[in-house]
Amino acid sequence: MIAQDLPPAIDAPRVWLKTPGGQVAVYQHRQEGSALPPLLLVHSVNAAASAAEVRPLFEHAASTRTVWAMDLPGFGHSDRSAMEHTPASMTEAVLSVLDTLRRETGVPQVDLLAVSLGSEFAARAALTAAAPVRRLALVSPTGLSARQRRHGPPGTTLVIPWLDRWLRDSAWGDRIFRWLTRPSVIRYFLRRTFGRREIDETLWRQAVATARQPGARHAPLRFVAGALFSADALDLYKALQMPVWVSMPTRGDFTDYEGRGELAQRENWRFHRMEGGALPYFESADGFHAILDDFWR
Repeated sequence: MIAQDLPPAIDAPRVWLKTPGGQVAVYQHRQEGSALPPLLLVHSVNAAASAAEVRPLFEHAASTRTVWAMDLPGFGHSDRSAMEHTPASMTEAVLSVLDTLRRETGVPQVDLLAVSLGSEFAARAALTAAAPVRRLALVSPTGLSARQRRHGPPGTTLVIPWLDRWLRDSAWGDRIFRWLTRPSVIRYFLRRTFGRREIDETLWRQAVATARQPGARHAPLRFVAGALFSADALDLYKALQMPVWVSMPTRGDFTDYEGRGELAQRENWRFHRMEGGALPYFESADGFHAILDDFWR
């Protein structure tokens, strides 16, 4: 089930790739002769997520290198079928796009950037990829809160089984999703993400449009039930060996990174507190890109 009459999230050529999670939409820009390896961008997960969340990152990277941005399964222009969305299926989609990016560019190592919950999928993909990820950037990643230390059994999730069944099998699931994706409610949650009343209006319009697509409820309802959160997120992060850069916001609902503890002591991890909300590149683009570009170099 592919989106119909949905505007593109990014002004770039778009293709669909077959993955274990169904058809995945990928925005592509190709830059020949760049000194930097190709970059893959992975958006966050919420009721109205899509690659629109990484649009400024895509536009900036396109000036210097090959860059792709994907819509995760169940979001944007990707397949919206009622499949069993899990961290494993999301990770498999990221891996499929990574492998295609390497194969089509002929470059063995690529860079990877992910936002919020997408960071958990990216970390797992970086650990299991056939070829190594050169560098990994995580913007406002989940799994580092002091309130919940995630050292669960490998491959398990934070799913609440009764809630998952109730949301998927009763009419209340549809009602809750329709409420979560009302334009005023989407604006409310974006304001909490940005940590201020002013938000990016283009992002809001795309979020409203993508949430109106057939099958749009399936992946978000799994998210609400906790089924897309890895119970072993901290252990995933601890296993990463490549250089990792983390952007931590100062405003909004996603400012708790007190659980980073041991990671902050590791030589391959760099934490940077960025002034702004959870999507700082929408607010202070020049400052954000100056720091991130230094990491990529």
